[in-house]
Amino acid sequence: MSNKTKVAIVTGAGRYRGIGRSTALVLANKGINVVVTGTGRDPNTYPDDEKQIGWKDVYSTADEINKLGVKSTAFITDVSSEDSVKEMINNVIKEYGQIDILVNNAAAPNGADRVSVINLQDSLFRNVINVKLFGTFYCSKYTAKEMIKKGNGGRIINISSVMGKSGRANTSAYNAANFAIDGFTQALAKEVAQYNITVNTICPGLIDTARMDVLGRDSNWEKRIQEIPLGRAGSHEEVGELIGFLCQKEASYITGQALNINGGTLTER
Repeated sequence: MSNKTKVAIVTGAGRYRGIGRSTALVLANKGINVVVTGTGRDPNTYPDDEKQIGWKDVYSTADEINKLGVKSTAFITDVSSEDSVKEMINNVIKEYGQIDILVNNAAAPNGADRVSVINLQDSLFRNVINVKLFGTFYCSKYTAKEMIKKGNGGRIINISSVMGKSGRANTSAYNAANFAIDGFTQALAKEVAQYNITVNTICPGLIDTARMDVLGRDSNWEKRIQEIPLGRAGSHEEVGELIGFLCQKEASYITGQALNINGGTLTER
């Protein structure tokens, strides 16, 4: 198929400085129509740079894409809810007729779950798992059904983390969700390969996005930078470009993989 007939869904695409928005723009620049989803964040919680430019979450991302000459639609979707995901998928099929690419980027923000296991509330643990893991499960399940029905193959790309390969203190919920994403990717890749659908995981290291604002950019940030062999944090644009590559025909023989993009901090599988 020509890129101009392809349709992608990118979840968690509402932040101005985020992997989701960058991925959506990379795909749009390739001529692909892009559906973007987000949670409908309270504007009062937007970072200052978003407030200053009048940012409107996924609606602004969709506006940027439409200005590139391809079609984009924004949906407010709770990916942790099966009914919400089914509604979103059904609406995409009604409007576009197909889904060719799915990027599961949605995740719970850094927050109160970043504590030791003995101090971690089960509600916080469940929320991280529900958004990251169940969100990936629901979106992949119903997208894969539509891809198989259409018969044109497809690409499913899940966003995990280096913490899906290496545990870190005080991140047990996030570790658990991302380790599970990697295993889920391997299983799904083998199940849908017969339909010419590839499934891969991207495992970013420290990426300078709005999600990192809670860490600040002080001495602690600099200490983490010093731990990176390449000596800098990655950019959300770089992650978006890697995802874009996996959507090209040149990547059609790559499936079931968990690809690192971390500046050399983790070099094992």
